[in-house]
Amino acid sequence: MNIQVSPSAIPNSNAVSLTSMLDRDDYLTGLLNQVIATKTEGWLQELRQSAANWVRHSILPTTREEEWRFTDLSSLRKVQFNVEAGNFASLEFDILPEAANSRLVFVNGVFAPELSAVSDLPSGIVVSNLAGLSAVEQEGVRQYLAQAEGAQEVFTALNTAGITDAAVVWVKKNVVVETPIHLVFISGETLTISQPRCLVVAESGSQVTLVEEYVAGKMPTPQERGVYLTNAVTEVWVGDNAEVSHTRVEWEGAEAFHIGKTAIAQARDSRYTCHAITLGAKLSRHNLEILQTGEQTQTTLNGLTVICGKQLSDTHSAIALNYPHGTSDQLHKCIVGDRAHAVFNGKVFVPKLAQLTNASQLNRNLLLSSKARVDTKPQLEITADNVKCAHGATVSQLEDDEIFYLQSRGIDENDARKLLINAFAAEVINKIPVPSLREILLNTVNNLKSLTNE
Repeated sequence: MNIQVSPSAIPNSNAVSLTSMLDRDDYLTGLLNQVIATKTEGWLQELRQSAANWVRHSILPTTREEEWRFTDLSSLRKVQFNVEAGNFASLEFDILPEAANSRLVFVNGVFAPELSAVSDLPSGIVVSNLAGLSAVEQEGVRQYLAQAEGAQEVFTALNTAGITDAAVVWVKKNVVVETPIHLVFISGETLTISQPRCLVVAESGSQVTLVEEYVAGKMPTPQERGVYLTNAVTEVWVGDNAEVSHTRVEWEGAEAFHIGKTAIAQARDSRYTCHAITLGAKLSRHNLEILQTGEQTQTTLNGLTVICGKQLSDTHSAIALNYPHGTSDQLHKCIVGDRAHAVFNGKVFVPKLAQLTNASQLNRNLLLSSKARVDTKPQLEITADNVKCAHGATVSQLEDDEIFYLQSRGIDENDARKLLINAFAAEVINKIPVPSLREILLNTVNNLKSLTNE
């Protein structure tokens, strides 16, 4: 698979000059020193050292920056994190029947072989942690790991600087994998930072379904269930005429910070679908970046954010359609209750070379209380003149007449609200190709009592 990356196609690179002052941000330097304490060897250590140099010349973003103006990280700066092994009383997570024997589990970013199962995989696919790969396979990984556009963004570089292991899914040419691959990343130990890393390579003509899940482990005592930081990066390389269906679910602990990056490179005639579900964390940020590297790609992005209490959830997406005949279809929905705050910023770039592009983007938001808040900014930047592009955003509340209609049919007000909320969420959840996961998510939304009480 030959994929060429344009150095300026994705806007969130935030690269800095190496001639600037070292260690500009004491807090960021403290995080860096934690994650680089464990050493590796060879090319991986060189990669980590290069990323660490970028971090030392960077600062954490602030609300003065346009990309972060609604997401204040000052509460993150108040916490001193450490890198520690898991000390969980329970490592419960949902084992998906469809992926019962095609699962990798990582605890605080460390591979947990006793929780993993990869016995039900066909030939032509590699599902392993990085350390478990052969020398030949690791050399192949070297060509892709940390090579996606935007690698110098500060949180991405911090993750790269701390890589000691990673989840690797590699599908060989023309291999069709019917079994979903389930990647589970468990965090939750108080005052710890974990940095999951995932690399997916789908060679030309291949097909694979991936479920990427971030969950909180249960601590020995309730007092230990507190603040932690997950800084995750996933790179997906989709080869010529390959197809990747990718579901990402984030339900971290109530006091957690979650920063996530998903970077996708799509080659000619490839198809990529992402279902991004955000439910957890006190503060979460997901950067979803798509780079088209060949003609006639198909990109489908479905997102659902369901938050309540005082949660803040920020989704930033960027789709760079650099070649002709590309199509992209994005739907992102937010359900916001209590005093929660949702942010959506979606950019679609269509330069002059990308003629005959068809791109649509829609953000729909449902506010469940008078104090819930959403900031939305769908964007199209078009210089091509023969394209079909549209975007839009809506913000609404539950309609009194709809609730009244359901009550007139014998349904009480609380159940009526719940039915309407579930219907709003189901439009995204029902598109997920793993039935057991669909059921879990629908039940989760249905059981969130705070969504039905103003």
